[in-house]
Amino acid sequence: MSKKIIKTDKVALPIGPYNQAVVIGHLIYTAGQIPLDQSGHMVAGGIKEQTEQVMANLKAVLEHAGSSLDQVIKATVFLKDLNDFADMNEVYGKYFKNQTAPARSTLQVARIPKDSLVEIEVVAHI
Repeated sequence: MSKKIIKTDKVALPIGPYNQAVVIGHLIYTAGQIPLDQSGHMVAGGIKEQTEQVMANLKAVLEHAGSSLDQVIKATVFLKDLNDFADMNEVYGKYFKNQTAPARSTLQVARIPKDSLVEIEVVAHI
């Protein structure tokens, strides 16, 4: 199987040598999305505003590839501070409902690019 590179101008361009997403077969693997707006600037606000932007970015990448948030199988959430879990989870829960929510791991990490508070990557079906 060959891989297909996904690139959309609806989210910020990658800040390193990686792609926004890669499709193999019927699966799409996204790069971790951080809360950068379309022009590459960090969104203002705290964990809730940053999580909203991350989810908007993931939605745009998935839709560009022919998938959607409804097709997410697995999500990995990286938090700068696990004390932000409840607020992140409140926003995340607006996009993923319990009956159809993907499997998920959530980790606290020492640092996220651009000093963001949250980064999320997903695997989805196309």
